[in-house]
Amino acid sequence: MNDSKNLILAIGLSALILFGWPYIQEALFPSPPAPPQVAQNTQGVQQPTAGGQTGAVTPGVDDGVPTGAADMAAPVLDSVTREQALEQAPRIAIETPRLTGSINLRGARVDDLTLKGYRQTIDEDSALIDLLEPSGSPKPYLVQFGWVPAEGLEVPNGDTLWTADGETLTPDTPVTLSWTNDAGVTFEQVFSIDRNYMVTVTQRLTNGTDTALAPQTFGRIFRSGVPKLENFYILHEGLIGVFDGVLEERDYDEMADKANGTERFTTTGGWMGITDKYWLVALVPDQANAVQATFRRTPRTAEGQYHVNFVNDPQSVAPGTSAETTGRFFAGAKETTLLDKYGEDLGITNFDLAVDFGWFYFLTKPIFYAIHWLHGILGNFGLAILALTVAIKLAFFPLANKSYKSMSKMKLLQPKIVEMRERLGDDKQKLQQEMMELYKKEKVNPLSGCLPILVQIPVFFALYKVLFVTIEMRHAPFYGWIEDLSAPDPLGLLTGFGLIDWQVPAWLILFNIGLWPIIMGFTMWFQQKLNPPPADPIQQRIFGLMPIFFTFILGGFPAGLVIYWAWNNSLSILQQYVIMRRMGVAIGGGRIEDSDKKSEESKPAETKADGKKDAAKKASGKKAEGKKAGGKKAAGKKAKGKKAEAEAPEPVTSEEVDTGDAVSGDSTGGDGKADETKSS
Repeated sequence: MNDSKNLILAIGLSALILFGWPYIQEALFPSPPAPPQVAQNTQGVQQPTAGGQTGAVTPGVDDGVPTGAADMAAPVLDSVTREQALEQAPRIAIETPRLTGSINLRGARVDDLTLKGYRQTIDEDSALIDLLEPSGSPKPYLVQFGWVPAEGLEVPNGDTLWTADGETLTPDTPVTLSWTNDAGVTFEQVFSIDRNYMVTVTQRLTNGTDTALAPQTFGRIFRSGVPKLENFYILHEGLIGVFDGVLEERDYDEMADKANGTERFTTTGGWMGITDKYWLVALVPDQANAVQATFRRTPRTAEGQYHVNFVNDPQSVAPGTSAETTGRFFAGAKETTLLDKYGEDLGITNFDLAVDFGWFYFLTKPIFYAIHWLHGILGNFGLAILALTVAIKLAFFPLANKSYKSMSKMKLLQPKIVEMRERLGDDKQKLQQEMMELYKKEKVNPLSGCLPILVQIPVFFALYKVLFVTIEMRHAPFYGWIEDLSAPDPLGLLTGFGLIDWQVPAWLILFNIGLWPIIMGFTMWFQQKLNPPPADPIQQRIFGLMPIFFTFILGGFPAGLVIYWAWNNSLSILQQYVIMRRMGVAIGGGRIEDSDKKSEESKPAETKADGKKDAAKKASGKKAEGKKAGGKKAAGKKAKGKKAEAEAPEPVTSEEVDTGDAVSGDSTGGDGKADETKSS
């Protein structure tokens, strides 16, 4: 008994530490305040100029990729606001059905992009998602294309002021930026954008000198600091790329451990960028070109600065001729269908891997597309999840049906197993031996009940991934109080399911479970009642605690996942109950008729006496009918002689009448033979 208590206590404490430690740690050991940022030394930073850059690699160059003074400088204590930073340089507007923003003509940076279709919260008045941030703001985040500095060639850098041939970049109106150096070499960048999130940049160099040139073009992403992270092991956030078909992922912390904070790759085609949970900024070089790619972290701020870039091979440009390269960048929401379309139309290798579908990719992605298709029919992702659950149940019905039949047989054997336990006592070895012999004799597999669970586990994790990482599930409503299937149930137990206006402290969050997790826990408990209990009493107690355990654990999971589990349990209960009724299995074990007999025995004494009187009356009535039939058939009986005597059953005794067990004439063949024998 003590061992069982200790085991249960150990499981409870382990669960509390595993899932509640982050809240306990924050309550007992709050995070120290961020160190103050060093004020910018404006005297030590070169002021922006309209000029270019010459040479191979300088302190302002990352692997030959030039950076601007605004990127190199540490942020000041009183950083300017986003709006103030946008006013510091001339800009070209960006306007599409899904994006709004601008291009900074100082350095030809795309450092201002806002997603029109996505907001910070489910509140209709909440702010839109700002994806890219301008130079000079607290945490700049930008994309830039350009030329690598070369000996004898002055190229534009991050501080060059470009001229534009238009005022607004739209899907119908490309914009060309141009700059000419003192030697007569003209650099042009033609920006075009589609109606979603892909920007195409064509870089053109016209050689106005009398010597051949060998320029190299580049694309880069720069991000200062680390965004607010989910910090969940099943989700990658940070630097990402596909190089020669292989996915490479590096967390922000991982880059700090790299030698010089740098990692290099060589690839033909592919893509590289920085990913958040729902958003992606990625460079897409010409898929036919071999490029050198780099991940880098520089410790110029407390949180670090992160660079992702690629460099094309040199091109030979004769005097009086031009050369151009084309690259792209994606900046937007990681919509799975859109990424797949880009991958197919533009030939971008494994572009869909930007969505972290995880180890069960082969299962997760089909589940996503199934839900997406059902959503197109039903108009609600919650209903789509319920419909998919029914489809999965139907697909695995033969397997589950076989399993539930086996469990029903186990329930029939439950009385015999109970008798074994009482007879053998603490002799567990003998008990296990006799139980195995019984299972073998009755052709029952005690492990068959695990099959539905084993089938459900990969589906569960795949659906969890879909709900957790796909942008389509973000802010997707269900019915009632569920306004976001990707977030936990908002109605908490400690707030009276929304009736009490109280901010639950962090250390109590684990106990503030919602209504749907409670419903799920109840269905799990009820389903357990349909299954045969384990033979070991300790295991019985552990299994009894599982519904409570999972209720608290799933309290912090996405509501869509909890709804799926509750619905799946409900379907399993219905299926198992129907099978048990067909096989005559009672809920508590044994056969239904045995259960009815027990309920008859448990009736009060008066009820039993009335039952006996009714049985006696019925038996007397049968006797009278038998006598009448005997008088009419006397002649027939004499003719039959010994044969009639041999076929006549034992006469009904008074003891049988008293116990109410007298059989009717129908049970003896319907010809009244038993009564005839008595009358004679």
